[in-house]
Amino acid sequence: MRSKRSAVASVVACLVGALVLGGPPAAQAGPEPYLVGRGISDITGPAAENGMMGYSKFDQKTSGIHQRQRSRAYVVVDRAGGKRVAYVNADLAMVFRAVQEAVLAKLQARYGSLYTRDNVLLSATHTHAGPGGFSHNLAYNLSILGMQRQTLDAIVDGITESVVAAHEDLRPGSLSLGRGELTDASANRSRTAFERNPDKGFFPLGIDPAMTVLTFRQNGREVGAISWFATHNTSMTNENTLISPDNKGYASYQWEHDDHGVRYLDGRPGFVAAFPNTNAGDMSPNLDLRPGSGPTQDEVENTRIIGERQSRAAQRISAGPQTTVTGSVDHRMRFVDMASVAVDGRYTPDGRPGTTCSGVVGASTLAGSVEDGPAVPGFTEGMVTPLKALLEPLHVEVPQWLKDCQYPKASLVPTGLVQATPNVLPLQIVKLGALHLVAVPGEVTIVAGLRIRRAVAGELGVPLPDVLIQGYANDYSQYVTTPEEYDAQQYEGGSTLFGRNTAPAYQQEFGRLAASLRAGTPAPAGPEPGTPPFTDLNLQTGVVFDDKALWHAFGQVLTEPAASYRRGETASAVFVTGHPKNDLHRNGTFLEVQRLVDGRWARVADDGDWSTRYRWRRVGVANSEATVTWTIPAGTPAGTYRLVHHGDWKSGWTGAVSPFTGTSRAFTVG
Repeated sequence: MRSKRSAVASVVACLVGALVLGGPPAAQAGPEPYLVGRGISDITGPAAENGMMGYSKFDQKTSGIHQRQRSRAYVVVDRAGGKRVAYVNADLAMVFRAVQEAVLAKLQARYGSLYTRDNVLLSATHTHAGPGGFSHNLAYNLSILGMQRQTLDAIVDGITESVVAAHEDLRPGSLSLGRGELTDASANRSRTAFERNPDKGFFPLGIDPAMTVLTFRQNGREVGAISWFATHNTSMTNENTLISPDNKGYASYQWEHDDHGVRYLDGRPGFVAAFPNTNAGDMSPNLDLRPGSGPTQDEVENTRIIGERQSRAAQRISAGPQTTVTGSVDHRMRFVDMASVAVDGRYTPDGRPGTTCSGVVGASTLAGSVEDGPAVPGFTEGMVTPLKALLEPLHVEVPQWLKDCQYPKASLVPTGLVQATPNVLPLQIVKLGALHLVAVPGEVTIVAGLRIRRAVAGELGVPLPDVLIQGYANDYSQYVTTPEEYDAQQYEGGSTLFGRNTAPAYQQEFGRLAASLRAGTPAPAGPEPGTPPFTDLNLQTGVVFDDKALWHAFGQVLTEPAASYRRGETASAVFVTGHPKNDLHRNGTFLEVQRLVDGRWARVADDGDWSTRYRWRRVGVANSEATVTWTIPAGTPAGTYRLVHHGDWKSGWTGAVSPFTGTSRAFTVG
């Protein structure tokens, strides 16, 4: 994310086996070649006063919820061979090793050795509108003021729940692949660097328009789909403070909620539609190449439109010509120290051997870009000389040998040497029949992705379309650019941590992993990642207590809705409330829109819906208010409605947290 001048920019600016409980067995092959299951759960963290992950603005803290973040999981078991894969796509900016390790620990406590690093693939949609502070690496927690355990726990618990749900949902089933193109949901935000690539002609529009849809069926009935497409999940700008899964989250919501009638709080299995990213490193959804701009000048409407375009394209592809997936399920994973990869000349542009080096942040990282948001003043893309006067007070030193290895980068901070960013990273390939997912722990530009895919496809002897980059997977280490793009030192090049040969190193190492997969031999485990310093550092204060005026009660309505509304208008109410950190209401809601039906109030919307907003604000020292709004959708039945707020307050005397509910007066829609 060009926004990931983000965490790393902040570093400089601030401091510088067995069968399982309740699970169906891997039975002999039958009419359906696989067992398939799908699951979904809530991963939404603190809705107030938690720094947001992605843009790395210190003053961008959560202040409510537009839509909840969710984890979507799929488990596939090869009934003939018995191997399985658990695939997860979560509404997160990225997946960190802190998340991977904690999820695996929970799964192994429940299922033993059935789910491991090898066969669990965790990926993120790359939304920039969720709570941060869930990494063990200081660089990615700095602007959030450290590790936010509540956020990490919500993510880990929700991801684990989604995998458990998918596991328990396993049924005989099948998979099919569809392919198509989408050309109006992305733009190349780093054209200067892209144009340097001799193989740029593979992408005549300067974008990767490919969309690949994997459809899941149980006993012939469609139960889910995964739709891969490359675009940044950054339609919401760095001025937004409401939690949002952004455009890819809306795409999922539209297919699940609007088109399949899924109601997330009902607890019933429904259609699960994930929209993961591929090689989106230089792909922006801001079609006018300015934050919050294109197709319209409104970031919320842009989120909806870009999400809808992905959803509609995926549904067209899923309903069109399909190829039945056949073949085995398999996987390979190993750790690689990206700080010291000796790269064979077969993978370098000049044919000479090369090397990678320990992670370093470049001056261009701090520059950011106009496409996705402003960065640090005084820095520009393409910088090859750092502003020494600005950096001197930080006492940041990059050894000369490391500067030489990172040339022509203007090296600012040796984040890898101090473990503020990871050097040892997980590389993984997952095979689902003919489809191969190359799980990269970073953001890959489209040409770098093309080269990695070609290396893997060539090693496996499969067609190129059968190999996809799965970005933002299992850990995070910023960007992967081609050597030619790296030399331009645009934002993505400055944020390519391991130097000019980063992409060639990935070509080589993923090629080796592919060779192991093809030969049926185990992959070496590689070096075990160490534990970075300051993993639990947290400077963000928690909730001390909640207060209110003497003449108020928690849940009391301060501002009532109007007596009546038309469709398209917005009903709202303001309530006396407590801090959202008292209870995240995960797999629940802070609000309800209720309709009077046959004398009883029935929920018609909650805080996971597109039409609602939950906003929290502090009033004075310990008082706070919640504003609940509902923009009444077209097609809403005429009738009587009300707004409800569910909250919790913390006693300053005992520390006890008590729930409450506030209810507005009734109003009509007609």
